[in-house]
Amino acid sequence: MDPVPQTRPQTAPALRRAPVQQRSAERLARILDACAVLLDETGYERLSTRAVAVRAGVPIGSVYRFFGNKRAMVAALALRNLDRYAERVSERLAATPLLDAHGAIDGVLDEFIAMKRTVPGFALVDFGVPAALPGEASDSTPGNTSDEASGTEGDTIGDGDSEGEGDGEGGSRGEAEDPNRLVAERICALLATHLGRPADEELHRKVLVGVETADALVRLAFRADPAGDPALVDETRLLLHAYLGPSLS
Repeated sequence: MDPVPQTRPQTAPALRRAPVQQRSAERLARILDACAVLLDETGYERLSTRAVAVRAGVPIGSVYRFFGNKRAMVAALALRNLDRYAERVSERLAATPLLDAHGAIDGVLDEFIAMKRTVPGFALVDFGVPAALPGEASDSTPGNTSDEASGTEGDTIGDGDSEGEGDGEGGSRGEAEDPNRLVAERICALLATHLGRPADEELHRKVLVGVETADALVRLAFRADPAGDPALVDETRLLLHAYLGPSLS
């Protein structure tokens, strides 16, 4: 059975320039992989574009070619996380076509928990960017005047990366939209398609409430236990079954 269709094949990244060549796309992936690992090691406050460049093995100019500052970089990581989460849920639903409403809810929750436990950086940055630090630009718009955005860490923006990426500005879509609304939109479409019911306004509202509730409770579970407190995860599951189950049946 084919995977359940997603609302979008990919979420638009918060990039200064979209990669065109395969080598450039691979470099972008290395940058985001390095960003995720360093988030686990240092946290968001100590994260820097220079450290990411060193860990990724790319010139600092390569980072600035894609991102104006670290917030834009983390926003792109969050959007990649959302795409990968939606892919995982889609594949899980497709692999078990006879799942009922509770089974489908379990798939959505279990994949989220699994990513929290295993995906680098996901425990800190899942689908949204941390709150801006004091004095930090809250947007990810290319060309803002912070030191990171202007490349004053000692390297020029174009240093060592003269590939032909697209020239269009990527904008700041990743931070401008409410992350949980984006998550709810994707989940709603996946569940509606799998269970053969319309993704109407009521279902969108129910799923959004479920996402907001699960997000808060899962955060509580991972504060109580770095691996996710099993009892709190079970309580989250029961709550979602009771609240979303009737709307999905």
